[in-house]
Amino acid sequence: MSKPYLLSILLTALVIPIGGALAEHLINAAPWSALLFSKWFIFSAGGLRLLIAGIKQTVDPAFTAKQVFHIQGSESLPIVRELGFANVCMGALGVLSIFAAQWRMAAAFTCGLYFLFAALGHLTKKPAGPNERLALWSDVLIAAGL
Repeated sequence: MSKPYLLSILLTALVIPIGGALAEHLINAAPWSALLFSKWFIFSAGGLRLLIAGIKQTVDPAFTAKQVFHIQGSESLPIVRELGFANVCMGALGVLSIFAAQWRMAAAFTCGLYFLFAALGHLTKKPAGPNERLALWSDVLIAAGL
């Protein structure tokens, strides 16, 4: 299992949302609530994760093609780059929702739907290894959370 991948999932799905909500609770005396946590979960698990993935796919599409989809050759790279553009757009919506409460529902729905479809895609084929199993379960949990 890729330790950097596991660390990125733990940071974006748990550490940043809990830490951000806790910091806002302590600094701004914001009441602790599911809404406070969800604000940070949408920002991080949906927004940051997709934004970072999208940047990686746009800059280095070969990594995603080879490491995630196990596709050799360069024919798929333009498609992976296009996927990266979509992830950047969804991720930006999630990240910006931290500042615009009226965007949160749209960000949660859009990012959550993406993670749901990604999870279903993982389920249609048997995960090839621990990284794919991690992707499957993190996608399921993030989709449920969003």
